[in-house]
Amino acid sequence: MARVVTEHVRQIGKHFLSERMLTELSNIRTRHAMRCSFLDAFLECLLDKHEGRYGNRTYLALPLLELLLDDQHAEVSPDRLSTLLVSDAIRFELETAGGSPEPPSRGRPDPVTLRKRLRHAVRFVVADRSGPDGVDLEDGVDQLPRPPATDAGRWFDVTVQPVYVLHDEYFFIRLLQTHEMLFTAIATDIRTAIGALRDGQLEAGVERIDHATAVFERAAILFRIIATMRADQFSTFRQFTQGASAIQSEQYKRFEILCGLPPAPRLHSPAFTSVPAVRDEAENAAHDTITQAYLDLRGAGAFGQAEWTLLDAALGRLEARHQRWKSTHRSLAVRMLGDAHGSGYTDGVPYLTKCVKNRLFWQLSAQ
Repeated sequence: MARVVTEHVRQIGKHFLSERMLTELSNIRTRHAMRCSFLDAFLECLLDKHEGRYGNRTYLALPLLELLLDDQHAEVSPDRLSTLLVSDAIRFELETAGGSPEPPSRGRPDPVTLRKRLRHAVRFVVADRSGPDGVDLEDGVDQLPRPPATDAGRWFDVTVQPVYVLHDEYFFIRLLQTHEMLFTAIATDIRTAIGALRDGQLEAGVERIDHATAVFERAAILFRIIATMRADQFSTFRQFTQGASAIQSEQYKRFEILCGLPPAPRLHSPAFTSVPAVRDEAENAAHDTITQAYLDLRGAGAFGQAEWTLLDAALGRLEARHQRWKSTHRSLAVRMLGDAHGSGYTDGVPYLTKCVKNRLFWQLSAQ
């Protein structure tokens, strides 16, 4: 059922599903969904507009992807899932370019744009050390990794539910999903680093911080892929995505509050009021951060100067990489958005410009 419904969604766009179909799906959810967590998550995402719950999580089908991450039989990490998502985007581009049914009005990319898009996407896939050593697209898509052949893995194919019918929205969704998986991995790294520092294992903590920095390198490749999206296609389908925005990314904000508590103005700004669950975590007295662990250990004289130099350098690398990531994000938004407002009801580019000034470790600048 999920595959048939998804194919229909991709033909007409989720925004344009008929009231009759939405009502039938709501009835199915009431009768059967609780028997299967995957079906429940699928319908949660599909019915979001109909039920007035539309947002970033449901637009990107994150409830479904998170179930895949949690499935013990699938054994898929966030890093690995990011590779599977980009591989699927490559497969989609190659199959539609090769003549798979898709009306010309959907606007397939021209050959030059397609080659550029695929070149950057393949770089991302190969950068996964658990992925293939090389991908020769002349031989087709057989070398690209696929989801595990488990019950959970079979739901992977229905995790793209475009709101409109233009070609670029499919790969746009896949790349935003990939960003969420990368920030899931980064947040896990920072959480592990905090634990290592609290246990007095400075080198282990530095290793996890450096891994988080390396994941940011992969995220930078994603911007190069997204930059191949045509601005006219983006401006057309984004009119149906109002209410879903990257400002609602819980994993990005979770990474931020694990590095250090943001200043009060940011914590009470739309950046965090749009993710109330994360803000609650930040305001919980038990919440710990890299910054607090650093200050406590400094006060206790826990390490020697050589070790502090090692940790300071690692934090500096993460801060610098994060700043470059934000600057690139802003530059891309300038090209794609211009002076348009953001889909999360922000000012768009001016909002991102202000965010560039934020620092992860602002409390450590005087240390």
